[in-house]
Amino acid sequence: MHDTPDTPNASFGWLGFALGAAALVLTMVTFWAGPFAPQQSAGVSLGELAAEIAKSAARSAAGQSPPEPTPPVRNIDDYLKIGVSLLAGLAITAGFASFIRHERKRAALSGIALGGLAVGFQLFTWTIMLIVGVFAIATVIYALRDTFQDIFGGLFDA
Repeated sequence: MHDTPDTPNASFGWLGFALGAAALVLTMVTFWAGPFAPQQSAGVSLGELAAEIAKSAARSAAGQSPPEPTPPVRNIDDYLKIGVSLLAGLAITAGFASFIRHERKRAALSGIALGGLAVGFQLFTWTIMLIVGVFAIATVIYALRDTFQDIFGGLFDA
């Protein structure tokens, strides 16, 4: 007769694995196939931003109060991001619950790893796109240096 306790089934570990795998696949689908909601072109977005800044400056100079804030409209892309974050968080939580229950370590680690990879993939791609966006904006500003020379006060003079 052995006095070793039985290892419980790795139900939380496999749940974490399934949730983490779903989060990672959904992250990759939204990255490569998305965005799914209609998007305006970058020129239209920048033009609207510039017009909004000008209107805000004119209201401020006239002493008027700013308009009431409007709640942002959510689209399918926002819900997918929330879903991926929720799945990844649940995968990591299920993996830790598997560790606490002393389930099989491989199942527990797989849930934590896949959930962490889903979050890491989102952060990595967002960071890379942010860096590329900054370079694109800097390139546009540098290309228009003659137009903006009076505004920037000789910043681009060599």
